Amino acid sequence: MIAPPTPTNRLDLLGTIVREYRGGLVAYAERMLGDHGLAEDVVQETIIRAWRNIDRLLATERSVRGWLYTVTRHLVVDWVRKPYARRELVGAACPVTSTGDDGTGRVRDAMVAEPLLRRLSPEHRAVLVHIYLCDRTIQETAGILGVPAGTVKSRHHHALRKLRHAVEHEAA
Repeated sequence: MIAPPTPTNRLDLLGTIVREYRGGLVAYAERMLGDHGLAEDVVQETIIRAWRNIDRLLATERSVRGWLYTVTRHLVVDWVRKPYARRELVGAACPVTSTGDDGTGRVRDAMVAEPLLRRLSPEHRAVLVHIYLCDRTIQETAGILGVPAGTVKSRHHHALRKLRHAVEHEAA
């Protein structure tokens, strides 16, 4: 059994978390988000939550590492689900190159595509955003999302099938 929490124990555990886990947590979050700055923000929030729950972490026999990675994953999911954050993520991960047009075509396409994309699960939507909007390969998308390439292919197939079905029913 771990000794009752004291300020020294709390600070020691927090220091250990930062030293031993921060780098791995940032890499983990970055793979999911595709953006180093956002990953740093997520890990900072994870460390803050660890500090707020430090007594529970000291008292538990479960893995502190597992707790940290679970919190990080939940924070990433929350971040991606926020509508404004998703737009920032796409903009940061997929720089727009200037084509000389005034952008009205992109705005029109976005107005048509956004309601359709909202019908998809976050997993399917993320695959389409990375492949089509960010012009990434299946392998690159798999690396960023932290899933196997076969999973990306499957999500891609099912997402396109659902979009095709939605467009056909709207046109009818």
